[in-house]
This record gives sequence, C-alpha cells and structure tokens, in this order.
Amino acid sequence: MANVHLTFQGKGGVGKSFISSVLTQYLLKHNCEVACIDTDPVNATLASYKEFSVTKIDIMNGDTVDARKFDPMIEMIYDMSPAQHVVIDNGASSFLPLMSYLKENRVFDLLQEKGHQVYIHSVITGGQAILDTLNGLKTVCVTFPEIPIVLWLNLYFGEIALNGKSFSEFAIYKENKKQFCATIQVPCMNEHTYGKDVSELLARKETFDAGINSSLGIMVRQRLKTYWAAMDQAISESGLIQQIQTA
Repeated sequence: MANVHLTFQGKGGVGKSFISSVLTQYLLKHNCEVACIDTDPVNATLASYKEFSVTKIDIMNGDTVDARKFDPMIEMIYDMSPAQHVVIDNGASSFLPLMSYLKENRVFDLLQEKGHQVYIHSVITGGQAILDTLNGLKTVCVTFPEIPIVLWLNLYFGEIALNGKSFSEFAIYKENKKQFCATIQVPCMNEHTYGKDVSELLARKETFDAGINSSLGIMVRQRLKTYWAAMDQAISESGLIQQIQTA
C-alpha cells in the first residue's frame, strides 16, 4: 500500500511548499521511500530541491486541469509498490480546478480501491490570511469528507486565534475533528535569528540536513539543527507515522 500525501490550500504564500519539503525530509530521515511531484503551475518551489529528484508536471491548461498531463501522473501513483510515499505539492492557483477534477473523476476512490492510502495536508496560518486558510480547509472537508486530513498550524504570521478562541475551539475544528488524523504545529522561534536562518535556507532551496552540514557559521548551523529537531519532534508527536502504519 502506497501512501499519497497531497498538500492543498487555496491561499498562496502560507507555507505549502515548505510543508511539502519538510514532510519529504521527515519521511526520508525515517527511512521511508519517497517520490515527489510538483504540480504548481506558477511557483514550482518543491521542484527546485535538487536533493529530492522531483517530477515537475504542469497539470493546467488555462483554467482547467489537462487530463493528458494529469492522468499519467495518477497512473504512475496507481502502480507504486507498497510502503512507498509520494508527496505532491499543489499550487493555490490550481486549488479549485484540481479539487473539482479529483472529485469528478473519483481519483481517490480509484487509488483506495488499489489499496493506497490518501492523506490531504492543509496549512492553517495566523495573521491576515487566517480566514482564507480556514475557508480553504472548509472546502477540502466538504469536497472530500472521507479523506483523512493532516493539519499544519503555521504561526509564522501570527497566532491562530479569532475572537479570543484558539483553533481547537473553532467551529470548523469541532465539526470535522474526526477527519483530522494529525495536527502539527510548525515551530515558531525568534524571527530575527531562527526565522532569518530558516528563510535563507528556504530561499536557497536546501534541506535542513544540507544546511546543518554546510560551511555556514557555526551558530547558524546550530540554530538550523535546533529548529529541525523541534520540527521532527512536532511531527513525531502528532502521531502521523503511527496513523500511517496502522491504516
């Protein structure tokens, strides 16, 4: 049984590609076999990571999904062997067309009938984008109510709170709690030190392992090591791997 991880969020610039790269690094660190696909038609960030050997597929033809480009990707995933993981990074511009295509063609049903397990990874962020990301999550929940969702809470832009309520008190969380198989809070550390170092690492499209073992300053490498350890712990404590192993 292969495990298919799709990163979905209708709001751009909230960390989807970061989450896809982090998930890939985590799975590789824990000795999983991982294939990466980047379908973002605008910003193919994941495809820029040379260490991942990412397959870049431009699935869009104007405002619609191009079946002749997308269908071969599904066939490739369909034929994957058990215990493999595939991480698919999707762009905000293709969010609604891709959701519609997947539902109309019952793609997830096809993969599940083959024995594959599908997970949707959705990013929720604080600050001005909080309502947009919540709306994106709601769309995913309504469109695919049977698919387990992994929540990534990104506090980089601010606390995820509304009217004095935390995320776990939001109506969308309470109404769809059973669908959320894991919740991962992205580590939020000093933006002037850790934040700058991680941002520069992302700009170079380097993995944490590459940064930690580079010729960067010793304190930069120490902060990257500390941040990556915190991220690894957050993912491990979410129970995601246990969920995958028992699915």
